[in-house]
Amino acid sequence: MNIHKFNLGFFPTPLQKLERLSKKFPEYTIYIKRDDHTGLASGGNKTRKLEYLIQEAIDLKCDTIITAGAQQSNHCRQTAAACAIANLQCHLLLGGEKPSVYDGNLLLSSTLGATIHFTGANRKGEDIDNLKTVLKKEGKKCYVIPYGGSNLTGAHGFVEAVKELKDQLREQQKTVDYIFFASSSGGMQAGLTLGLDVHNLKAKLLPISIDKDETNGHSLEEVILKIVEKGTEFFKIDKTYSLTDIELVKGYDKAGYGVVTSNEQIAIKELATKEGILLDPVYTGRAFYGMLDFLENKKLPKGATVLFWHTGGLPAIFKYAKDLL
Repeated sequence: MNIHKFNLGFFPTPLQKLERLSKKFPEYTIYIKRDDHTGLASGGNKTRKLEYLIQEAIDLKCDTIITAGAQQSNHCRQTAAACAIANLQCHLLLGGEKPSVYDGNLLLSSTLGATIHFTGANRKGEDIDNLKTVLKKEGKKCYVIPYGGSNLTGAHGFVEAVKELKDQLREQQKTVDYIFFASSSGGMQAGLTLGLDVHNLKAKLLPISIDKDETNGHSLEEVILKIVEKGTEFFKIDKTYSLTDIELVKGYDKAGYGVVTSNEQIAIKELATKEGILLDPVYTGRAFYGMLDFLENKKLPKGATVLFWHTGGLPAIFKYAKDLL
């Protein structure tokens, strides 16, 4: 399906076999989808969403983007970069108090020209309406991107990504049985869920839950289902989804959001030293550990082909340096 978008990234992103890890786990064949190579301000999966969100803002003749996240938000960093390219003002509402020194994604978001508002305990956009009211009085026409860019507009990017993956698999004469990825704000999972049906790709999603907290009073499963239900109408999918169709692999998120444990340390070291690929400590490190646990404990059928979808996040490594040494 050809949908209007604002080109921001380098696609298709690489699909490669993890040779050494596949030898370590001989019962499985392991691939990685490199959305850390999308190219927008050090890359990441949010680029796919932003291509559609930024275009919608332009179509609505908005001049200002508002979004929210944690101080090390990859989404906010990439939103700031997208706004720079599209010549839109960018306002970021970031949780916590203003630090004395900016580092990681926070440093990059600032460097990319975003106006940053620190919002204490609120990191999921709870204060967006107040800021929008203020900016509107200043004559700005605002477009609000929800937490993580997770709505149907953003999910389009991952419906399209499924087609991209399917084309790559066909070209390489490969199939994939399971897809692991970090699931936090829900838009990627919703887009992949829809995309599997839109493009008839037979694979099972194994989303690793990253964040135990609810989003504006709703569980992540509820957020994802709402997007998927809207998507069935848009994409004319003859299927009724329910919460039982929205699976989340939980248990690896016990420490809480952004808390680095030995699990993340193990995962980052494993992929770095085996394959020369860097994970981040908040999202991909946690999700990759979940996949390693599945492989080590043979929770998947023997002979399965497994894909890890790398969603980026490199700048956060520098923020969490002391936790990774």
